[in-house]
Amino acid sequence: MAGTLNKVMLIGHLGDEVKMHYFDGGNSIGRFPIATNESYTNKQTGEKVINTEWHNVVVRNKLAEICEKYLSKGDKVYCEGRIKTRQWEQEGQKRYATEIHVVDMTFLTTKKETVKPGAPVVNQPATNKPTEENDDLPF
Repeated sequence: MAGTLNKVMLIGHLGDEVKMHYFDGGNSIGRFPIATNESYTNKQTGEKVINTEWHNVVVRNKLAEICEKYLSKGDKVYCEGRIKTRQWEQEGQKRYATEIHVVDMTFLTTKKETVKPGAPVVNQPATNKPTEENDDLPF
């Protein structure tokens, strides 16, 4: 393989509401944390151990607006994007933040009202959008 790859795939739950920032020219950015969990059983104690990892997610423009409209704290999502690290200086100290810049997202579960037909949802699973042909299926 000659090149490099910066790709992240996450399935997790929102840890907070989407925080939006709007800029001149109509651009926008949304930020929210996603929690992913790893669980295992401690062989010595038999106790179940759960480790949670928090990821800072960034979405832009139309995707950010869709996320703000349809997602709430606790919702489960699948995200694809890339890792990006920002650096700045604050009070003479260098600060860093590692973020996941998402370019594709699928809403797996949402707490808000079911999406109405024709609403602009990004890659919602087909089983959540009944059509005339499959609306009587049991799943």
